[in-house]
Amino acid sequence: MNRRATGGLLIPLVLAAVFGGAISAAAVVAIGGGDASTPTTVTVRDAAAAGATTVVAAATAATPASGEKSVAQIYAEAAPGVVRVTQGQGQGSGFVIDNEGHILTNAHVVSDGGPVFVSFSNDDRVEARIVGKDESTDTALLAVDSDAAALRPIPLGTSATVGVGDPVVAIGNPFGLDRTITSGIVSAVARQIVAPNGFPINNAIQTDAAINHGNSGGPLLNRRGEVIGINSQIVDSGVNANVGVGFAIPIDLIKQIAQDLQDDGSVSHAWLGVSLAPVDAALAGSTRLAADHGAMIASIQPGSPAARAGLRAATDEIVLGGQTYAIGGDIVTSVEGKEVASIVALQNEIQTRRAGDIVTLTVARSGGEHVDVDVTLGQQPTTAG
Repeated sequence: MNRRATGGLLIPLVLAAVFGGAISAAAVVAIGGGDASTPTTVTVRDAAAAGATTVVAAATAATPASGEKSVAQIYAEAAPGVVRVTQGQGQGSGFVIDNEGHILTNAHVVSDGGPVFVSFSNDDRVEARIVGKDESTDTALLAVDSDAAALRPIPLGTSATVGVGDPVVAIGNPFGLDRTITSGIVSAVARQIVAPNGFPINNAIQTDAAINHGNSGGPLLNRRGEVIGINSQIVDSGVNANVGVGFAIPIDLIKQIAQDLQDDGSVSHAWLGVSLAPVDAALAGSTRLAADHGAMIASIQPGSPAARAGLRAATDEIVLGGQTYAIGGDIVTSVEGKEVASIVALQNEIQTRRAGDIVTLTVARSGGEHVDVDVTLGQQPTTAG
């Protein structure tokens, strides 16, 4: 199944499960639970290409911090909490998050319909209920009725402090090999990958820890044994296996989504209804813009919240240094007074809100004026149009 491309090509790998990453012009595959013979194609973008602030960090050797554990210790404590998730012929991974029987995995692992089964480290295999799933973040929350002894929750950490060079481990079921652990480092942060429904997932964690088909939905852990992300996609090199470039959805985003799924069974994502183009030094230096930073509104969907609020789309485009830029549209420079430096920054601000919220956008217009525009956010469509 092909998905809309926005920069590079990715392929989900469920066993089938696939990972996608924010790589310019790179193919990525998801690694979760579908038929391995028909991998899903998704797309990833480099955060910088999307207008994000580039994160530059030296991968220096870190001094072991208090509470850090060996890979063997992490495996002994966390592996019992990693489960195999199967649906039909598809297979992926998941992990227990509480003693009430809740399990996190990728939405693409349980996307084929039919009953879902979870296998624990004590060889129990039970049917699971899908509490809810969110295609926009590739997240699914499952629930099982199982003996407490089988439920071994893994502690959730934070992805906010993850840095390039941090040591990490991944645990999952690659190619059906239960509870396999691999280790590596954080190769990059602030990547943008593409969800199964075509919307962007920001702040993905890139790692060189080996991830393969069947790893989708499994945890990426720091050296304290805390989950910092859900392994989700890998770059497709043509060999249909790990090449050291994998991506995990950040756990701070997952926590919010999981709570919504537990409370309501669904997630209400806010929607502005625009496509965006970058505003950078090259563009600002070559044209007379009303702002030298922010996110240019390239186009507006008819009837969208942006259209109803009177925001203005680009009227033309220009090619600079081989890159095409939209010009003439409103440049969003802040949301509720908080500066917007890039496309991703604006996307992040909208994604933290809910449908029905009213936000004030400060925009710079082509005539030079700066105005505040109040927008009532809508409900995000089920797929990116």
